[in-house]
Amino acid sequence: MPLLQAAPPPERTIEELVEILLDRGCTRFDLTDRDAAQNAGNNRGLIAALIRRIRSSNSKVCIQVGGGIRSSDQAQFFLDNGATWLVVGAVLQGYPVVVDQLLARFRDQLVASVDAKRGEIQSSGGLDSAGVGTTAIAGRIGDLGFKRILFNDFSMEPDRAPDFITAQAICEAARVPLFMGGSIHTPLHLTQATAVRGLQGVLVDAHTVLGFPEMTNSSAQSCS
Repeated sequence: MPLLQAAPPPERTIEELVEILLDRGCTRFDLTDRDAAQNAGNNRGLIAALIRRIRSSNSKVCIQVGGGIRSSDQAQFFLDNGATWLVVGAVLQGYPVVVDQLLARFRDQLVASVDAKRGEIQSSGGLDSAGVGTTAIAGRIGDLGFKRILFNDFSMEPDRAPDFITAQAICEAARVPLFMGGSIHTPLHLTQATAVRGLQGVLVDAHTVLGFPEMTNSSAQSCS
């Protein structure tokens, strides 16, 4: 089931794009603070306002928030404003105490992020990947007790299909629900994703959905 990432094209503000998606009946959203993820400030207030606006449109929406969540206070802030799930990535690499704290308080709301390109784990936003394969990373995340994994596939060459092979391997190694984003760009990709055993849903950039209105239908179901 797609989560629609609110990443606006240049000609629209993020607020305008959210309104378009709400008008189309979307009930599943992913909001990522890229500045916070890169330690270049944050957009916490804006994201909180977007969460409240989305939730005011429908009480049965699912809103996933990620980017720079490195403390329990930050996690609690987004949950207090109405977030459903919280994506953590960078803290998995080198901050075991923070990971333990987050899991102790928010296990049911946490999503572990795994970034890969052409099947190779990227060090940013993942566990220490030196000499460690994708399946080992996924297994570790499962052992830590995460309930969900987000696989960000950055194999984004125009003629390259999404890396469903790695997605399948992560599913089998972690044995927890997996979601996939980063390379889902067409309705065909949505169809292909249904063949991956254990893959629970995909993330689609909002501006991609504007080009393929039929993709909206998969994110227009109530999310209790």
